[in-house]
Amino acid sequence: NAEADLLTDALYWIGAVTVAWVSVSTLCCLLRGIRVWIVGNGNLMRATKLGKWAGWYKHTAMTDAANTFFIISQAALTIKSKYNVETKTISADFGSVDIYPKIESGLAGLEIGVLGILHICNLGDSGMLYGVIWFCPEQDMTRLVLPRMVERSKGVILNVASASGMYPVPLLTLYSSSKAFVDFFSRGLEAEYKSKGIIIQSVLPFYVTTKLSKIRKATLDIPTPECYVKAQLGTVGLQTQSNGYFPHAVMGWVTTALLPAKLLNKYVMSMGLSQRARYLKKQKQG
Repeated sequence: NAEADLLTDALYWIGAVTVAWVSVSTLCCLLRGIRVWIVGNGNLMRATKLGKWAGWYKHTAMTDAANTFFIISQAALTIKSKYNVETKTISADFGSVDIYPKIESGLAGLEIGVLGILHICNLGDSGMLYGVIWFCPEQDMTRLVLPRMVERSKGVILNVASASGMYPVPLLTLYSSSKAFVDFFSRGLEAEYKSKGIIIQSVLPFYVTTKLSKIRKATLDIPTPECYVKAQLGTVGLQTQSNGYFPHAVMGWVTTALLPAKLLNKYVMSMGLSQRARYLKKQKQG
């Protein structure tokens, strides 16, 4: 009858529209993936295109400041020798008050095209969080550098957070919360300054073979720093929020889009309890 035919036609068009929408969405996702992970951003990150200087700001909480400065100074000398470029190191004691005027003075006259900010909270042995410094170096450094970028209508700010800022991490709640702040801070500024020619990206890596992670052997999902950085720089200007490395992007998609939040929290909690037990056992034996 007419009513049955009408219902059949309605179901047909609902199905057709659904299939078309899924197909177009899948195609767009595929093309976007090819654009980001295969084509990349070309020569965007050439310092000469954005500014003469590329700055790397590293704040390390609860560590040996003298040793940290030595390591950074040695890295600057290595970069200068290897790439035949001018380098400059500005040291600041975070135990003091009003350190940013000193940093601002050190940056005077420098045309900074790229600013990378890495804020590390000390995790101690086996990942036991010792403390979090409750101030925002990302905000302070951005306040120093961003106005000059706006004047030139070009510049890139990379705020390196962590994949742990994509979802709550029980037993490391302060740590993951601080990383979530960096992510939201970056994405909000990107929306504000995109029209002014400024690129601001939130970088959310999973594990990389570093001294902090205490992982030395690289695998497909745990790259070396060199491999990760090469992949991540190719995403600048293409993704406001990026895991920086294709396997990490897949892991980020699975943990935030596919897994139910309750199941993810339960899994992360069990990992945290296991990690804490190993740490306490080690402390007892020591």
